[in-house]
Amino acid sequence: MNRNRTVSVALALGLMGWPAAHAAKLTVFAAASLTDAFAEIGKNFDAASGNTTVFQFAGSQALRTQIEQGAGADVFASANTTQFDPLVKAGQLGAGQTFARNRLVVISPRGSAAVNTLADLAKPGIKLVLADKTVPVGDYSRKTLDLISKAGTYGNDFSARVLKNVVSEEPNVRQVALKIQLGQGDAAVVYVSDVTPSLRPDVRTIGLPTRFNPLASYPIGVLAASKNTEAASAFVNYVLSSDGQRVLKKWGFVGAK
Repeated sequence: MNRNRTVSVALALGLMGWPAAHAAKLTVFAAASLTDAFAEIGKNFDAASGNTTVFQFAGSQALRTQIEQGAGADVFASANTTQFDPLVKAGQLGAGQTFARNRLVVISPRGSAAVNTLADLAKPGIKLVLADKTVPVGDYSRKTLDLISKAGTYGNDFSARVLKNVVSEEPNVRQVALKIQLGQGDAAVVYVSDVTPSLRPDVRTIGLPTRFNPLASYPIGVLAASKNTEAASAFVNYVLSSDGQRVLKKWGFVGAK
């Protein structure tokens, strides 16, 4: 991180009331789709604050279960409110703030001609990879298929025909993307942010019309059991800051506002 960026982050932390000289060890549980963006945000945050931030990336549903079972964490960043709000209601998590949004996209292996359009997803014999329905991206994917079916564009049974082609249901979105990168499926549904520079050379993308592709909202909050609440709050505030938002947009997310 260059000196100007370090100074910028340090100033941001100072405005948040967090002294850059104060150090803490933070554990952040974050949705798998945040892997690249949060790795960069964490590096910037730590360089300015002196903290050591450790991330655990997984499907939001898996992280929620771990928190419910007493896993130690300071911050939880989820890919949907379904896995976030129950923790708030149970008193295990502070009220959340939306820090990012995302959209879905269909990907297929670059060298394959099996899937070129949305309609192709319903062709018999297509090998489709989705996240499990309990994973936020899996839930969003199925809701999108339902919206397409209700529109009648490809027939009212479009969703049912597509779901018959599912050959694998993965525990997080990065596993979904990896299946296609390795050529183990004809198509998959992931977030736009998952089409990273390392994945892009190996896949083609098929966009989903906005009317079928509502924004996915990501909430973030501090765990009630955190022993580093000041530092955890500073991390949340940094994610919401202009510097944090810049990194999220760089990695394909839509801003919080």
